[in-house]
Amino acid sequence: MWLSSSKKLTLPTPEEALPGRSARMAESHPHLVLGRSLTPPFPPEMAQAQFGMGCFWGAERKFWQLPGIWVTAVGYSGGYTLNPTYEEVCSGKTGHAETVLVVWDPEVLKFEELLTLFWESHDPTQGMAQGNDVGTQYRSVLYCSSHDHVREAIASRDAFEAKLRVAGFGPITTEINESPAFYYAEPYHQQYLERNPDGYCGLQGTGVRC
Repeated sequence: MWLSSSKKLTLPTPEEALPGRSARMAESHPHLVLGRSLTPPFPPEMAQAQFGMGCFWGAERKFWQLPGIWVTAVGYSGGYTLNPTYEEVCSGKTGHAETVLVVWDPEVLKFEELLTLFWESHDPTQGMAQGNDVGTQYRSVLYCSSHDHVREAIASRDAFEAKLRVAGFGPITTEINESPAFYYAEPYHQQYLERNPDGYCGLQGTGVRC
């Protein structure tokens, strides 16, 4: 069903959301850069979080380039629809954001470094959009797997927001919460820019350093 642009800027209620399906997305190939399985189980010493910063193609590449990353994968989270398809997410009727699951070794890579990359790589003040990409699926979100990481993320948001205001930007609209279910995107989305180096990447930061 075609939706107006204004409708795509409003999150659906649970009653309005598409129901989805019980079947999970077929498992993909190993990570094209890191060579590891995209799906659990992951080593127990690894930490993980979900980052949404617009189109997930460019966001995933940003993260897999960091030292200490175990694996990354793109998917959908924060909404209501079970095991959604890309087309359903783009309809604005799932409530999901495009997110990147990041699994990393906290002995090598600090959460603070991930937060710095996150804040500096997109504009977290845009609400239901990121650059020319408009819709609820492109909103800025940060889903953490521990209470400590939630608190650290909120503190970093407040500090970065103060710097953004000095630079003339509005308030940060990023949703920060504990990690909801993560639904893997279709295999052709995984590590998309590794297979298509000249593919679309709409990431643009604000120019403000975290």
